[in-house]
Amino acid sequence: MKIKKVWFRNVGIFLLFVLLCIQFIHPTKNSSDDKKADISATLPVPESIQQILKTSCYDCHSNYTDYPWYSKIQPVDWWLNDHINEGKRELNFSTFSAYRLFRQYHKLESIIEELKDDEMPLSSYLIIHGNAKLSASQKTELTSWAESLCDTLKSRYPADSLVNPKKRGKR
Repeated sequence: MKIKKVWFRNVGIFLLFVLLCIQFIHPTKNSSDDKKADISATLPVPESIQQILKTSCYDCHSNYTDYPWYSKIQPVDWWLNDHINEGKRELNFSTFSAYRLFRQYHKLESIIEELKDDEMPLSSYLIIHGNAKLSASQKTELTSWAESLCDTLKSRYPADSLVNPKKRGKR
């Protein structure tokens, strides 16, 4: 019985030591103010839309994240970093203008679909960031904006330029 207690105590001390050590290992922060390829560089983004995007989308879908206090604690910081990187891989408003035309169009369609299906912002994000929750009117405003951008792209460019070249032959 005494050996079991010593073993648990030693394991506990070891885990505490590891937990303390990992507090000094942090990933690079997502904080760039480079706006050269921002969505607003090529497409109209009204101030009201920009504000909604900043409040509800940019933490995970841009090159600038407003980090909460708990991001300084490991392993939470690693989890947040992974979540942010995954969000940016899916859609990055900071590099949107650098996307090829068909990808821009597809991402706008995805924004519309995600909003209509109530899939964004993620419910796990809203638990702590309640201010990012979109009202029905904000969803309608964002959806209308994305639809108008899709219509603008359709009117400016040939239809086949809005389709991924790899998928054109599969229609």
